[in-house]
Amino acid sequence: MKQILIIDDDMDMCNLLSRFLNRKGFETDTSFTGGKGLLRFREKKYDVVLCDFRLGDMDGREVLTELKKINPAAVVIIITGYSDIKMAVDVMRQGAFDYITKPLIPEEVVNVINKGLNEQTAGSPSKTLSSSYQATNGYASGSKTVPESSGEFMTGVSPKTVALNQQIELVAPTNYSVILYGESGTGKEVMARAIHERSNRHDKPFIAVDCGTLSRELAGSELFGHVKGSFTGALTDKEGIFEVANGGTLFLDEVANLPLDVQATLLRVIQERKYKKVGGNKDLSTDVRVLVASNENLQESYREGKFREDLYHRFNEFSISIPPLRERVEDIILFANFFLKKVNIELNKNLEGFEDEVIQLFLHYNWPGNLREFRNVIRRAGLLTTAGKINSNVLPWEIIGGSQHNLAATEVLQPAQAATITSVITEMGGLKGASLQAEYETIMNVLKEVKYNKSKAAAKLNIDRKTLYNKIKAFEDSRTTS
Repeated sequence: MKQILIIDDDMDMCNLLSRFLNRKGFETDTSFTGGKGLLRFREKKYDVVLCDFRLGDMDGREVLTELKKINPAAVVIIITGYSDIKMAVDVMRQGAFDYITKPLIPEEVVNVINKGLNEQTAGSPSKTLSSSYQATNGYASGSKTVPESSGEFMTGVSPKTVALNQQIELVAPTNYSVILYGESGTGKEVMARAIHERSNRHDKPFIAVDCGTLSRELAGSELFGHVKGSFTGALTDKEGIFEVANGGTLFLDEVANLPLDVQATLLRVIQERKYKKVGGNKDLSTDVRVLVASNENLQESYREGKFREDLYHRFNEFSISIPPLRERVEDIILFANFFLKKVNIELNKNLEGFEDEVIQLFLHYNWPGNLREFRNVIRRAGLLTTAGKINSNVLPWEIIGGSQHNLAATEVLQPAQAATITSVITEMGGLKGASLQAEYETIMNVLKEVKYNKSKAAAKLNIDRKTLYNKIKAFEDSRTTS
């Protein structure tokens, strides 16, 4: 069995890499500092060393130099989060076999390791930039083909999407709890499902729960079940979500909304894999992987006393931040075609695509509602388009109207957009239109302030969420019919 030494000051990265490589038939040891890694290397013969470039006590060049002094034939692969071609050339001139960048693609790591082992056996190691580095940079040059998509999951080609997918591939095969951060509509549930489908639990249940919809009184019953007579209305025994999801994956969206007493019970379930039904006295066992999501920073939430600190640390075995759509412009056309394909199937149509003007509007719109908004826009446009390509006439006003919060590149309303707004207000009827415009801008300013979290915006405006939606829709309808 081939021996691999992993030197990285990121404990999570070491553990994830070690587990993955163990499953691939390698034996691994880990060190969290360069100094300790060198000691291990002196004590034991390793076939390959994976070394992070930036360590706490020394950098990758220093470690590489010392490793080569001990064993000039060692296969050393440098890992770094900094995609610097000069650095890659430097370390390879100093004797590194190859160079790969974080976030890592697991299969790519194995490919580079096997290549190093093969060339070590052949006695003629070659010096080329790593395939993962070439792949990452190949997207910009157009040398990569468009990625495939399946189900609800679309891979994308932007650097941030590629990095996101790499993290999913890395953590999915483990049993780690994962916190998914992202604005509303970025696809946190889709990402959670992708993790489940790439895990060893893929043939077991995947259950998604919106914690924001659970009432304070019944949250415990929904999650853990209850026994007959435990409270008024409990006429029969009830299975909880943990019981239904046993063996699979449970995704808790907006987990910060759970009451603190339910959080305490949840902590015990995660720590001990046991729980009691509401009103019950019998311990039940469960084997569920828990993924959670929040558009709030849970670390800030526990500091403010709204979330249990111990529960946060239990969940935070690995965290993933999902970038908003406005930061993934390279993916917009791919997502547009992906959603249109699904709309064609849903509506039994054969729409051919989008007019050039529509593509430009998509690329310059800020997408405050992210992928959820994008999907709904295309579903609406697909419904209104009978044949051929989708044109701008079937797009919502906020995309074609040019209001201030939609501008992707500037915070200032340009003259052309201002003229459009003034024209529409006039058509709507003087003061009535101006009043509606002022109300709309107030709502949009608040939405922007709370990062487009509609629940928070409604609370700040002292209205309920339904009223907020109705006001936005009324404004759009008025503009459409004016």
